[in-house]
Amino acid sequence: MAKLKYSFLFLLYVLIKCESTNVDTISSDIRLKNVDRTVDISSQLVKIALKVTLENTGRSPVKNFLVAVEKSAKENLAFVGTKDYNNKDLRLVETSVKGYDYVKLYRVELKEPVNGGGTGIFTVDYVYTKALIPYPNAISQQEDQLVKYTGNIYVYSPYYIASQKSTVVLNTKTIEAFTKLKPFTQQDSNIVYGPYTNVGPFSEKELNVHFKNNSPFLTVTHVERLIEVSHWGNIAVEEVIEIEHTGAKLKGPFSRYDYQQDHHSGPASVRSYKTLLPASASDVYYRDANGNISTSNMKVKKDSVELDLRPRYPLFGGWRTHYTLGYNVPSYEYLYHSGNEYLLKMRVVDHIFDDMQVDELVTKIILPEGSINIKTNLPYPASMLPISQHYTYLDTKGRPVISFTKRNLVENHIQDFQLRYTFPRLLMLQEPLLVVGFLYALFLCVIIYVRLDFSIHKPEHQHKD
Repeated sequence: MAKLKYSFLFLLYVLIKCESTNVDTISSDIRLKNVDRTVDISSQLVKIALKVTLENTGRSPVKNFLVAVEKSAKENLAFVGTKDYNNKDLRLVETSVKGYDYVKLYRVELKEPVNGGGTGIFTVDYVYTKALIPYPNAISQQEDQLVKYTGNIYVYSPYYIASQKSTVVLNTKTIEAFTKLKPFTQQDSNIVYGPYTNVGPFSEKELNVHFKNNSPFLTVTHVERLIEVSHWGNIAVEEVIEIEHTGAKLKGPFSRYDYQQDHHSGPASVRSYKTLLPASASDVYYRDANGNISTSNMKVKKDSVELDLRPRYPLFGGWRTHYTLGYNVPSYEYLYHSGNEYLLKMRVVDHIFDDMQVDELVTKIILPEGSINIKTNLPYPASMLPISQHYTYLDTKGRPVISFTKRNLVENHIQDFQLRYTFPRLLMLQEPLLVVGFLYALFLCVIIYVRLDFSIHKPEHQHKD
């Protein structure tokens, strides 16, 4: 009986272990009939989009398939997402396959299985950061910035691909050099490779493109996003942002005169950029260590507030800036409640500039004092930090602060988080009662001070003559 018990426990352990390691197998029934790939390197990000026609050559329905990332590129991967032919998001789960530990693999779970002999059309999107390397890594004020991209000519997949074609999208016709693997064609600022037929699984052939790219190479090295929730109708948002120009470094001196006189001077520098805020944002402020920065413009649009931010000085390669951006939004747009139960829905990170890349994000949510039963639901994995306390006016126990952090973010990470908590509505009377109590005590002290005589010697009354 004891042996049977231990055998059962061992089997349960093995099942749990297999579930936790999340090991998959590569199905031999899956074949990619056709793949159209677009490699967009026109900005500082590398955006790869695949349109995949998947064919099930077996008899059993296919409920999921695998997508892969090359070993050389997995450190730069910021985002991967998949959609079906109805443009609906499909669930992605990071997984592994025995013998392919060096490959980053994701399992795509289908909403509708692909039956035997059938086909399905899906899209896969990848976004890579810091995959474009300035070459040379230092330029003068008048020079254009040249960058180098190293990738894979073939679509990296665990499956056999019958036919594939790749289009490399650039932002210029100035191409210093690129890999020439026939068949290929150069069309204006695009390079088309293929079609290549009968490509085996995990095929690799190095792709190199050296070209001019004066797009803003701005990296948000750190951003701290503070969201302070009030049940009196307002949510205050403040972001402390550190930005660095991570393109080719400036070689030689900087001439302010040449920069102002010649519009083409400093083609790789960044003079300004646009930040988008929620349409209901008000009381916007933009300041740095020296105070408010007045060289900025705000334009109210139908669905957003557009800020044209201009730092105190232009940003060249290796230069940095640091500033604070804050605004208020009405709480009824983001805070929902039923009785004492509350739900906050806001963005994990907001738009800072187009094609942004964020090295590190810290988001903090300050809830009203007395909030309990706090539960956080994030749209993607992030590291939760310990709950801390924040003290402000009329606080007694302090307000709970929920914090989490994430690294390597792009615009695809602009998604909503959900935060649920319980707040007894009677506690809203706490601050007014504290004010009333303080004023009552103050007036009482004044009355006592006026009515009582605290002098040691009583004054002698003068007698009348």
